[in-house]
Amino acid sequence: MAQDPAAPTDPAVPAVPKVTEAPSGTAAATPEAPVDAAAKARKKSKRLVVDGIAHVHSTFNNTIVTITDRQGNTLSWATAGSSGFKGSRKSTPFAAQVAAERAGQAALEHGMKSLEVFVSGPGPGRESAVRSLNSVGFRISNIEAITPIPHNGCRPPKKRRV
Repeated sequence: MAQDPAAPTDPAVPAVPKVTEAPSGTAAATPEAPVDAAAKARKKSKRLVVDGIAHVHSTFNNTIVTITDRQGNTLSWATAGSSGFKGSRKSTPFAAQVAAERAGQAALEHGMKSLEVFVSGPGPGRESAVRSLNSVGFRISNIEAITPIPHNGCRPPKKRRV
C-alpha cells in the first residue's frame, strides 16, 4: 500500500483538508470588489482639447494658474502654494514659474497645443508664469492683461510707514 506524500506521517496528527479557494464571503473569494455604479459614473475621462485659455492671477502673496477649454471648463490648475512653496516664497517669480509648469504639464495630457493667456493682478509672477507656459511647449496665440482698474472705486490700503 503506497502512502500519499501529502498525508501526515504521525497518526496522532489529524488530517487537515486541502483548501483550494478562499471561503465564500471573504474579500479574497471575489476577484474584484463590486464597484458602486454611481462611483463609476462620476469618474471623468480625459477629454481631448486642442486649444484653451490660461488664466494667470498674480497677487502680491500668491500666483494662481488655471487652464480651461474655450467654454471655461477647468482642465488643470496650480498655485504657488500647492507647488510646495509656503510663506513669502509663494510670492516669488520662481514659484509662479513652477506653478505654471505644473498646470501646463497637466493640460498637455489633455492634448492641448495652443493657449490664449489672460493675465490679471499686479504680482511679481506675471511674466515668469507666461514664459514658463511657453517653455512647456504651448503655442501662445494671444496675451491679454485683464487687470481690473477702478474708476475711483474702493479706497486703497493706507501707505506703509517704514
